[in-house]
Amino acid sequence: METEERRGAVLSAPAAAARPAANGARIPRQQLWVEEPAGRRRMPDPVRTSAVRAVLIMSLTIIQAMVAFLCTLTGSWLAFPMVLSSVGSTVVATWSVLDVWITRQVWNQRNGVVSAPSSSARQLRRERRRARRAARAAEREEARIRRRGSGNLSQA
Repeated sequence: METEERRGAVLSAPAAAARPAANGARIPRQQLWVEEPAGRRRMPDPVRTSAVRAVLIMSLTIIQAMVAFLCTLTGSWLAFPMVLSSVGSTVVATWSVLDVWITRQVWNQRNGVVSAPSSSARQLRRERRRARRAARAAEREEARIRRRGSGNLSQA
């Protein structure tokens, strides 16, 4: 039996995924990576790059504010320039967060948004469609009656 397994016979999945324990029993091996479906769709590339840029700028601004605070506590000469640059960095960080929002809005406008209309909107469209079909059918019927009746009047 062992020679068949060594010659290339396919082992069953539990036997192939098991490893021997100290007492000779086989312990099933767990997978290292389990693929799970994504909860949300991936962000578009331009939006993702602006979001990464915003996170980097925000983190640098927080670090700079902390350094300015510590310089102020120690009474260093660097405190005043650091506070001024922290104010400027805060303005830049605010703009970078707005940039993420603006980029997302522009991408949605250019590439469209996947949306499912609500059932009420769908129902309204169905009703309008039925009304248009009925109106077209009435027009066709009216035109057919007019064509059929023309020229067949008695000449008395």
